[in-house]
Amino acid sequence: MLSPDLSAQSDVVDTTVHDPRRRRAILIAVCVALMAVIASVSGLNVAQQEIAVAFHASQSTVLWIINIYTVSLAALLLPLGALGDRWGRRPVLLTGLVVFAVASAVAGLATSSEIMIAARLLSGVGAAMIMPVTLAVITSTFPDGERAKAIGVWTGVAGGGGILGMYLSATLVDLANWRWLFVLPVALVAVAVTMALRSVPNSRERSEHGFDVIGSLTSVIAAVGLIVVLHEGPVRGWTAPVTLLSLLVGVIGAVGFVTWERRRPAPLLDVRLFRERTLTSGSVALLVVFGVQAGIFVVLFPYFQAVLGWSGLRATLALMPMAVMMMLAAGLAPRLAARIGGRSTMAAGIFLGGAGLALMATFVSVDGGYLSVLPGMLAMGLGMGLTQTPATEAITASLPRERQGVASALNDVTREFGTALGIALLGAVLSAGYRNAIDPRLDGMPDSTADTAGDGIANAIAAADGAGSQARTLIRAAQESFVDGWQQAMWAGVAVMIVLFVYVLAGGHRHGPAGAPTTGAAPARDTADRTLTR
Repeated sequence: MLSPDLSAQSDVVDTTVHDPRRRRAILIAVCVALMAVIASVSGLNVAQQEIAVAFHASQSTVLWIINIYTVSLAALLLPLGALGDRWGRRPVLLTGLVVFAVASAVAGLATSSEIMIAARLLSGVGAAMIMPVTLAVITSTFPDGERAKAIGVWTGVAGGGGILGMYLSATLVDLANWRWLFVLPVALVAVAVTMALRSVPNSRERSEHGFDVIGSLTSVIAAVGLIVVLHEGPVRGWTAPVTLLSLLVGVIGAVGFVTWERRRPAPLLDVRLFRERTLTSGSVALLVVFGVQAGIFVVLFPYFQAVLGWSGLRATLALMPMAVMMMLAAGLAPRLAARIGGRSTMAAGIFLGGAGLALMATFVSVDGGYLSVLPGMLAMGLGMGLTQTPATEAITASLPRERQGVASALNDVTREFGTALGIALLGAVLSAGYRNAIDPRLDGMPDSTADTAGDGIANAIAAADGAGSQARTLIRAAQESFVDGWQQAMWAGVAVMIVLFVYVLAGGHRHGPAGAPTTGAAPARDTADRTLTR
């Protein structure tokens, strides 16, 4: 769905691979590369205390060490995905892998927080070159009959890989130290580079139009501004100067991007594509699903560690059933979609995801333990896996083959924004619910102890050390209040999933209004029709 001017002057070479053994090798290569990127998103979360001690860093600095990777990754996905389309997906993938490996090695050897932040920033740049290209390679090399299955494997790794990465990272931290966290991505990159050199073909778009520099700059400004808002708002406050300034920068960047892209004959991303229900449905579904998933992790880890008293490694291991279910469901989704249609599969996944949230909200308790949340986790994993594959295919099928780097980048940006949004919103609901629930339970406690306990369950447990005979009462009050906040966050997630379920069922596929660009997009649109209209 390019504008007529661009599509008329693009010479796209068919790079479909017909050898099944080579297709498997390609799929393994790009999934290993993707795993390196995904594992690095969440890996440092398990080593926050160790990093703070090693660099004498404040909590704010540690958060920036973790978040700068996500910020640079999300901000550069669109422009670097487009560069992959133009320069060649194989060389961009290999370059990104090298940059990512070097940056990871520097982070592992860092001697100060400044070096660590710089290395993580560079890691995000490399990841932004890798992530969109991995999906673009699949969509440009797999034939129509195999593409959905390959996308299912990709989405399974993208969805469950973060949990697996956290488990491996926690294992490395427990057995060695935090610096060994960066051995994992370097090892994965080495495998991915070796396999990519042997199996991944090159594909690119040939166009007489220049690269959209202004569109790229405005997209970066918009992404950085809006993501900083979502990251800093819950920490600094939604009305803090930094938050409001970031929001202003993000909105100005977004308005500038949309205005510029509507006037370009060869835009970085033709925003008029969102007039079509196919692309919009897939994007909204991914945004919500990844937001809810990220919000769940915000709740589950404190529950396992602060309520059940588990170690970080055991808490991460407890998430593995959900990750496995998610990956299995993502692989199952293409076969289910072939029978009942992509839209019905997506709706079924959303329904199961909402049901999982409702199960956790209904049965979770302080004394119920792991079994009180396991059924909901399994339903969530099943639902998320069924939703992600058809939603991803809806996005990639809405753009033609020569623009798959942009399609893949749009898919990835949606996931990153959803993650940041879910953490901010569900985390805020949890925090507010906890504070409202614990205040009445602290009657008779010293004001200083009550104030500390009101800041969060971890603070309450720490304050219990100096509470004397009231320590047990304080801990129990904090645990029960956390469960109350959990239930409110889960019911908020259920409400969001219900709205998404109705939207997907009622939406269907709808062609854009007259005047929307269509030239050169017929094959992609036919695929999109098959994806969501059954």
